[in-house]
Amino acid sequence: MEDFNIQLPYMSRNSAVPFTTYAQFLHRHFPQKVQKLPVDAGCGCPVRDGTLGVGGCAFCNGRSFLPLLQDEGWQVRAQLDRGKRFFARKISSGNPTVFLAYFQAGTNTYAPVREMMPRLEEALAVEGVGGLVIATRPDCLTEAWLQALQSLSRRTFVMVELGVESLCDATLDRAGRGHTARCSLSAIETLTSIGVHVGIHLILGLPGDTPAEWMRWPAMLADTPVEVIKFHQLQILRGSRLAAEYLRAPEQFTLLTPEVYVTSLADFLERLPARVAVDRLASVAKADEIVAPRWGLRPDDLQLRLVEAFRQRCTYQGCLCR
Repeated sequence: MEDFNIQLPYMSRNSAVPFTTYAQFLHRHFPQKVQKLPVDAGCGCPVRDGTLGVGGCAFCNGRSFLPLLQDEGWQVRAQLDRGKRFFARKISSGNPTVFLAYFQAGTNTYAPVREMMPRLEEALAVEGVGGLVIATRPDCLTEAWLQALQSLSRRTFVMVELGVESLCDATLDRAGRGHTARCSLSAIETLTSIGVHVGIHLILGLPGDTPAEWMRWPAMLADTPVEVIKFHQLQILRGSRLAAEYLRAPEQFTLLTPEVYVTSLADFLERLPARVAVDRLASVAKADEIVAPRWGLRPDDLQLRLVEAFRQRCTYQGCLCR
């Protein structure tokens, strides 16, 4: 394979990467350009309020991945309008854009339906908003929430992003997640069965996980209808429990280098069905939040390295999928 300007089975004619992109996934559902606008609805989390734990998951400090444009209270319309202004310079006036209200912060189905539904409806009433993306945990999907999500999905595009993080129960327990891998796999199936699109987050490099462990996951996911994955490398963040542990005993941590991470991503994607789109290749936390590792790479740099790894292997996403 000389380059990736050829037509692989799942690639669009103009695709230049050897994996299925989030843009390709969105194009299946929207003819227009799509832009997600993050919203903070002020939702809590059961591993912070004492229900399942206190202080959050070991890797989380609660605020690191929230864009600055969210810091405007819990007024949904105000946040979305500000987001539209922020992205206006990137959107061509002659190119229609549909916006997805991305309820990103916290566990958005942990709040009661009666409290959260007015915020979701407020988002859908904003001009140009054509759907919802709702971040939550796989163990926070009550029957009331499933009914509400099913009702919404009959009216508009709805995707739920599940914080799966790992598919190893021992790792999940060590991280203080409070749910199992089976819970995550079951949530994917249940949401899909009621007409909701499903994306998941996975973290490579959590204490207890190894590349050998990660390579079990593509086959597990191949047996589910998951549609999108966001990959994260482990980043040790100020204010997290892992940060305190790392500062006490850094020699006990094996942190990923960019080279090992890219190799692991390529190995993973070769075994992942090409129908599953990649929304993100790595975490992007604020620089002053990161204790370690400090890669100093932009997301585009990482993608170029991954594409080059595939080029050298002459492989692509799904080529080793069973």
